[in-house]
Amino acid sequence: MTNRMLSTSQVMALCPVIPVLTIERASDAVPLARALVAGGLRVLEITLRTPVAIEAIALISREVEGAVTGAGTVLNVGDWARAEKAGAQFIVSPGLTQPLIDVAAASPLAFLPGVATAGELMRGLDAGLTSFKFFPAETCGGAPALKALYGPFTDIRFCPTGGISAKTAPDYLALPNVICVGGGWVAPADALAAGDFGRITDLARAASALER
Repeated sequence: MTNRMLSTSQVMALCPVIPVLTIERASDAVPLARALVAGGLRVLEITLRTPVAIEAIALISREVEGAVTGAGTVLNVGDWARAEKAGAQFIVSPGLTQPLIDVAAASPLAFLPGVATAGELMRGLDAGLTSFKFFPAETCGGAPALKALYGPFTDIRFCPTGGISAKTAPDYLALPNVICVGGGWVAPADALAAGDFGRITDLARAASALER
């Protein structure tokens, strides 16, 4: 795959759904990524929730043509450094801290920090950020909350994540301030455990066809 760095807005615009992936076995990383890319979902967020997550990022970055690989659940600058060294092209964090703001300013990687309130959003704006992950979306008011935020923050764009399903994703994507959504439904745990990558490709194909 190409190592050309993309901006956060460019990453968000590539696909209507960013798969949020928790990979338990390194051997699943490449076939899972290939299945998702084959279905039209090129942007892959590998969460740093398992011991093999960094290895999975490195494998996908090196071996899967067309994938734009990122790290999710990045909590601190150490996580950022490990993900960047492994080949991640973008970073997703559940929140926004000053150390992450500082490392993002010095890094070429796209950065999608999480916010849940108007105050957190304003802090991000003060740091020069204009693209955010709205997290956890469903428990923070869902699509109606994002619709309300559009009034005072018309120039901000979101990738809501957290509890979103194939059924609810269209409600978010219909909003003018939502570019994409994050979700794990395109790579269900039972399909991954069974090695049913054909099913994952089918789910990805349906997700990539969602209108926005």
